[in-house]
Amino acid sequence: MRDASTGRLTSRQLHRRYALYTLGLVLLVLALGLAERAGLSRGWIGGILLAAVVLVFASIGFASRTVDEVEYYVAGRRVPAFYNGMATAADWMSAASFIGTAGILYLKGFAGLAFILGWTGGFCLVAMLLAPHLRRLGAYTIPDFLAARYGGVMPRLIGALAAIGVSFVYVVAQIYGVGLVTSHLTGFTFELGILVGLGGVLMCSFLGGMRAVTWTQVAQYILLILAYLVPVVWLSVKQVGHPVPMLAYGQQLAQVEQRERELLADAREREVIEQLHERARDAQRKLDDVPVAMALDARRMAARIDALRETEAPLARIQEAERQFARRPKDEAQARASYQRERDLARAHAVPLAGLAPQSLPFAAGGPQGSGAERAAFERSRRNFLALVFCLMVGTAAMPHVLTRCYTTPTVAEARSSVGWALLFIGLLYVCAPALAVMVKWEVFSQLVGMPIDQLPTWLRAWAKADPSLVRVEDVNGDGLLQLAELWLGGDVIVLAAPEIGGLPHVITALVAAGGLAAALSTADGLLLTISNAMSHDLYHGIVNPQAAPVRRVMMSKMLLLVVALAAAAVAALRVADILQFVAAAFSLAASAFFPALVAGIYWRRATRAGATCGMLAGLAATAGYMALNTPALRERLGLTPFGGSLWWDIDPIAAGVFGVPVGFAVLVAVSLVGRAPQGEEAGLAERLRGLPGAAH
Repeated sequence: MRDASTGRLTSRQLHRRYALYTLGLVLLVLALGLAERAGLSRGWIGGILLAAVVLVFASIGFASRTVDEVEYYVAGRRVPAFYNGMATAADWMSAASFIGTAGILYLKGFAGLAFILGWTGGFCLVAMLLAPHLRRLGAYTIPDFLAARYGGVMPRLIGALAAIGVSFVYVVAQIYGVGLVTSHLTGFTFELGILVGLGGVLMCSFLGGMRAVTWTQVAQYILLILAYLVPVVWLSVKQVGHPVPMLAYGQQLAQVEQRERELLADAREREVIEQLHERARDAQRKLDDVPVAMALDARRMAARIDALRETEAPLARIQEAERQFARRPKDEAQARASYQRERDLARAHAVPLAGLAPQSLPFAAGGPQGSGAERAAFERSRRNFLALVFCLMVGTAAMPHVLTRCYTTPTVAEARSSVGWALLFIGLLYVCAPALAVMVKWEVFSQLVGMPIDQLPTWLRAWAKADPSLVRVEDVNGDGLLQLAELWLGGDVIVLAAPEIGGLPHVITALVAAGGLAAALSTADGLLLTISNAMSHDLYHGIVNPQAAPVRRVMMSKMLLLVVALAAAAVAALRVADILQFVAAAFSLAASAFFPALVAGIYWRRATRAGATCGMLAGLAATAGYMALNTPALRERLGLTPFGGSLWWDIDPIAAGVFGVPVGFAVLVAVSLVGRAPQGEEAGLAERLRGLPGAAH
């Protein structure tokens, strides 16, 4: 039934509709599983599942179309706390969370827990410090709050530009995830996968804004949590005999630790590592005289082709040798880049456990009781762990697309409740991520390592062919067996390949890929809407043309959303670096730009417009400057190489917000105390924002 006063769906009807959607999704997966057993091809399974879920998302987006200002910007402020929590969780569960969290735990072990601790802790800050107070103001965007609290143009302008910059960095990573998942699910090229996925993003957000995004995000959360839980529960049953992955974690962790000790003592692993060291030294010698090395390589390749022909080797081997000869570097610049890649790859693999951190080792080896170098490494890793937790926590509490969801609930009390629901829904995935990483590592260590090269599973060869940057296999020592040092699995592939690594049916692989697509789409929707709204509502309406009609602002937001989506797709097509590392930078920037101004605006009446403006600029400058000067690739691209770089207390650039946030607070306080205290409306707003928790807007 519908609410008689508004004509909108009631909570009971929402429960019924999403229950039917969940049942339909489960039945579809079961039907595809039966079809797989009957012989349906993998391509058809992935294509049917992709088409079905995108069609559902697009249908919800189309049904939610609107040009009403309140509906478009904040979903009419009518979203129940339960569903707003689910939509917030989907908005939060980006490609980084879904694809990258278990991947970083697989690669970094204990250090990867910083992401889980920081992100979940951030939602505690949102619930306690910000959510109810932002809802009480009843604005549309975070720059709206800054303008209302501090007055004037500058806080809104800086807030809007920061929201655009932070969200664009974040959305590029989501579009990258869309391309990665879509290409894996359908077999399309990465670039075509981006375009197909982008169509899904636009269908979910273009027509209905926050109203459409909210209800598609609820459907997307249901899909992504099922896609994450099904394989991890299945692997738990397969490996330890019960369906509770959190309980399987400890048992499998002990098995992984035992296997790590065996691999560290394995003579064949040490042999491969030594050969990789020699390969790195050989590449360095080539770099010392590139023209001579190019000539020697060309003669060696030609001699190999002649030898294969003389011995009447299989045609495939001869053709592969000819392709390698044709692909050789044609000039000195190409050759130098090729030799550098060869050297760097060899060095990266020529370490124990192929560079994987021991799964349960906290911080660096040696600890506080080790040698001088070991103590220094231990302290450095611990400082970076704590700094990253801080940046992710404070960045989460300042991320514009998450905070905007505080405006969509009917009351202040429901805003706080919705954050609690969001934390519960997010926790369902995060508590399973460590178990999934450990169970995948156990499968790799115990089943894959030691397998004959000519018997490697099909999925490994397919991934290696599709994207060598994520999966590489090479028989370095020529013994015909796979050693761990001869295998590279990138973090972004761990979750997507987990069902195949564990030997599960292909329909589960397709389900995981669809869940990853839902995660990327849900966050991309929210981020694109944040960017387009900042441009149309905050910059155009708030600064350029305050008299613009609401319908015109909504239509402008839709057009800008399309433009920003295409720009993000163009950047993502360049294949940005590791999703999780790329996203983490956005959190330091968001923390530095927004957190001091938001907290001071709510809790300190003396905070002034000048203080907030200078604090935001100073925090952003400190964070961005530290990142630019201490990230070699970025420093070179920006032409800052002559300035060099210097790490403060050995803090990595990814955690630069640990400097930016204190700088922002310090500048905000100092400038506010020097200037005149706020007067009139601005003076009393902080007290009104901290009214009774249950007060309605």
